[in-house]
Amino acid sequence: MAVADLSLEGLVHDLNNVFQTIAESAELLGNDPKWQRLAHTLQRSADRGYRIVHSILESNRCASALAPVIENASQFCRDYLECANGPKIEFTDEIDPEFDLKGDAAGWERVLVNLFLNSAQAGAKNIHIRARGSEIVVSDDGPGISAELLPRIFQPRVSTKSIISGLGLYVVQSIVEQNGGTVAATNGSNGGAVFTMRV
Repeated sequence: MAVADLSLEGLVHDLNNVFQTIAESAELLGNDPKWQRLAHTLQRSADRGYRIVHSILESNRCASALAPVIENASQFCRDYLECANGPKIEFTDEIDPEFDLKGDAAGWERVLVNLFLNSAQAGAKNIHIRARGSEIVVSDDGPGISAELLPRIFQPRVSTKSIISGLGLYVVQSIVEQNGGTVAATNGSNGGAVFTMRV
């Protein structure tokens, strides 16, 4: 009798245990008013971890709303930057109420988190998300992308930071393409980076 390969399910199981430990620790911290804010941050991060690992086994590809995905991604970005003593970021959006996000919502959340963090780490203070027709456009007011990096921006290990970085935009492109879309990077006419996803 053939033995099923349960390595992926086993990985998800073990990661769920990690996130459960973080969630329980956050609950304990939340009992102390001094640590409640940190507890909420930990809980949101654990919830995001659950969404990511569950999406690995998720076969449902129904359309979903974009607004909650943006809210989850922007909140994670704020939490991350606060814990890292990073800059404050303002988010604005223009979303067509009839816009449908096709594919895995947790995957799209990963796309947006990577784009948002890249913008913040590049020095942007404002990030704008526009969704209309079959396009999602994420733009910022940062320094933009250098002419040297622009043609290679989605390749793995391409980064202005250390060699351990440089996977964020590669992940973005991979997930967008897995969901049947395309992504392109340009610089805005008034500066800043612009990422256009056709979905």
